[in-house]
Amino acid sequence: MTSSVDLKVRERRPAHTIPQDLVAFLRMQGYRELRLVGAGVCGLHRFNFTMGLVVGLTFEGYERRYCYRYQKDARSALATWDGHEHPGGPWIKCKGAGIDLLNPALIA
Repeated sequence: MTSSVDLKVRERRPAHTIPQDLVAFLRMQGYRELRLVGAGVCGLHRFNFTMGLVVGLTFEGYERRYCYRYQKDARSALATWDGHEHPGGPWIKCKGAGIDLLNPALIA
């Protein structure tokens, strides 16, 4: 349960920073290069065969992820993405709850 003191501290935190407890938690889970993109927390995470650019990270999970073949492509996309539309670069798939999208640029 959150106390009123906790709420006051959270209200004073600048909107452009990621809470340090969330950063610590996500790093323990293997997420790297965390940054705010738009209003959400994004980061990179290694999956079995791809590097994920993960969007909307919270303590409970994430909104979606973009799967890249190479880490360098995911890193570049994260560094330049403004959170609108899809990120750049050769992402293969976008996955999330109810989402399973093949990159339209790859469809021949």
